[in-house]
Amino acid sequence: MGSVTSTTATYASAARTIKRPDPVAVGTIVWLGSEVMFFAGLFAIYFTLRNTSPGLWAEDSALLNVPFALVNTIILVLSSVTCQMGVFAAERFQPYSTRKRGILGWGMVEWFFLTFALGAIFVSGQVWEYAQLVAEGLSIDTNSYASAFYLTTGFHALHVTGGLVAFLLVIGRAYAVKNFGHKEATSAIVVSYYWHFVDVVWIALFAVIYFLK
Repeated sequence: MGSVTSTTATYASAARTIKRPDPVAVGTIVWLGSEVMFFAGLFAIYFTLRNTSPGLWAEDSALLNVPFALVNTIILVLSSVTCQMGVFAAERFQPYSTRKRGILGWGMVEWFFLTFALGAIFVSGQVWEYAQLVAEGLSIDTNSYASAFYLTTGFHALHVTGGLVAFLLVIGRAYAVKNFGHKEATSAIVVSYYWHFVDVVWIALFAVIYFLK
């Protein structure tokens, strides 16, 4: 009987140490899986139209400002770095700057504000690029190339804008709560999943649209 009681107690103790995955994080990952399928569909549309009009692609792709797009891409990639720095701060339960170590002492709020600024610059850059292309006579209804270009990059820009809104919500939540805890840190981590996802998608779009011949 003594050995049975000891075994039962051991099992009970082990059960209490099991950590279940956070449902919000799991739900976000599943949702991002559906987003992968969505963008896969956009890539399929792009390549289908491209295969049917190769001459058109060769002509109109020359209008793209590749150096400008490269700089804009670097800005978005850097925003992914600053986002992750904000996550590290959130995991330390540090919402604000300690004001003792300069930028190294920044909290989640400061890093996420910087990420928001970089993301906003990226979206503004895309809008400026659209304006330049329209001025050169390439609007969304011009031909299949224009439709594919604006459709793929435009939906991505909408996703980036959604991420910017999410950053503001997380920052606002950090200001609203008295004690920055596990829930707030989880929110920051979940938003970072989304932001890294849109960054990776853009790198793929950039390679396909601006470099793949």
